[in-house]
Amino acid sequence: MGTRLQGRVAVITGGCSGVGLAAARKFVDEGAKVVIGDVNAEAGAAVAEELEVTFVTVDVTDADQVQALFRTAFDTYGSVDIAFNNAEILPLDDESILATGPNIWRGVLEANLTSVYLCCQAALPYMLDQKRGSIINMASLAAVMGSATSQISYTAAKGGVLAMSRELGVQFARDGIRVNALCPGPVSTPLTQEQVDSDPDDAERRLARIPMGRFAEPQEIASAALFLASDESSFITASQFLVDGGLSGSYIPPI
Repeated sequence: MGTRLQGRVAVITGGCSGVGLAAARKFVDEGAKVVIGDVNAEAGAAVAEELEVTFVTVDVTDADQVQALFRTAFDTYGSVDIAFNNAEILPLDDESILATGPNIWRGVLEANLTSVYLCCQAALPYMLDQKRGSIINMASLAAVMGSATSQISYTAAKGGVLAMSRELGVQFARDGIRVNALCPGPVSTPLTQEQVDSDPDDAERRLARIPMGRFAEPQEIASAALFLASDESSFITASQFLVDGGLSGSYIPPI
């Protein structure tokens, strides 16, 4: 057990699998009181029992439910110190702008961008009262670099998360609140596996471009979230925190 988050209260959305679950485990190991919000009530009950955390069933696109999630954290533990706004979707039918319909576009932006807006809006009043807090918004390498294999709605949403995080980080810096965008490259999660299974050739192309030669493990991205949540990153705000195995720094010569 560590003490990097001792006495802190953390809210993690999308905390029942992938990076969110890995972050919940790390945060608990470092002394935090954790409240997980997720749409999967069955998985949430199991995670709550395993980690001894509080679970709230929440649709992160619903403003009232998001407010209730953060209110539960405050009412249960007395503060809201960390918000890891991690929930996202990555539908297989989010493709080129020429093939992606308006319903997919709207659904992805609601789940991946509006949800982050709602979570920040819910967390900030508690943090302003406390004069401290760390908000980590899950963006993506796709917010920084264009992708040859387009997922237009996902990319647009993550670009919005990055811009919003930068804006909030600047706005609330003198209130003791840090806001950063976590930008991972490809991560080995259930969402990624679904993409790999649907198009193995595309997965191989993506893998070949990563200098480290592999996808990240959820624990590696969770470690970055832990750093941004802790006082070790006390002078970092309004940043894009890249964890991508060198992908953004590499050059692929033209064929």
